Amino acid sequence: MTAPSTGFATSDTPADVVRRQYLASAAGDLEALRATLAPDVEWTEMAGFPLAGTYRTPEGVTSNVMEKLAQDWDEWTAHDDTYVVDGENVVVLARYTAANKATVKQLAVRVAHHFVVRGGKIVRFEQFVDTALVREAMTN
Repeated sequence: MTAPSTGFATSDTPADVVRRQYLASAAGDLEALRATLAPDVEWTEMAGFPLAGTYRTPEGVTSNVMEKLAQDWDEWTAHDDTYVVDGENVVVLARYTAANKATVKQLAVRVAHHFVVRGGKIVRFEQFVDTALVREAMTN
């Protein structure tokens, strides 16, 4: 298990690239988030998740995932708790927290994210989450 390094701001190690992605997402800095993604990135949101599907290109990821989450949720945050690194593979055990704008219900759910990082860029992402808990927060 490898945590991000203290010099992660300029490092191209897989864990550091992924950590920059989480920090950019939490700050709502879509430009910095796009900078962590390869031009041909494949970003997969799990079947059953409200944004299910595979998105390509950094702009495709931010417009179809991050911007849409911001439309439907207040303070959507992915909290990166534990990193497991094996070469270019980074698995992050994390939590989502947010409040749904329509129902005002709070969400707190555990997730796992699998990233593949090559050449200092995220080339693949796959989300694993209890989609029933997310949908429950969206339902009156």
